[in-house]
Amino acid sequence: MKITLIQIGKTEDKYLLEGIDKYEKRLKHYINFSTVTIPALKNTKNLNFEEQKKKEAELILKSINNTDYVILLDEKGKVFTSVQFADQLNKHMNRAVQNLVFIIGGPYGFDEKIYARANEKLSLSTMTFSHQMVRLFFIEQIYRANTILKGEPYHHE
Repeated sequence: MKITLIQIGKTEDKYLLEGIDKYEKRLKHYINFSTVTIPALKNTKNLNFEEQKKKEAELILKSINNTDYVILLDEKGKVFTSVQFADQLNKHMNRAVQNLVFIIGGPYGFDEKIYARANEKLSLSTMTFSHQMVRLFFIEQIYRANTILKGEPYHHE
């Protein structure tokens, strides 16, 4: 199974880039993981939030295939513990999902077209985080889930 993380706009804070790089390197030992960064929209002063989400949706939809299993990282999604999340990943692996695609939207969330395309929604917390920080938190959780599935000592419970 391949896991792809689609995100809007590049990460700019050095400390986040370092953390993301750390966990991406660690993930290479477990799974085929990649990120797709869709450039942030330019000249958005004259666009309202809904128009921005619609334009982002067009770009996101071009980045996914009809056969991809799509999970949105969304504040209204299902909340899991790390162990439950690892179990969910394992279920996708056992169902022979070819490409599991997680999507982090832009600062205003997702357009309805993206909600309609999604197979699931996942929330990392009932708190709200910046879409920049979510990238690091999520990649760490993918790494954590893989160590849980392998029975390695990274996760303590």
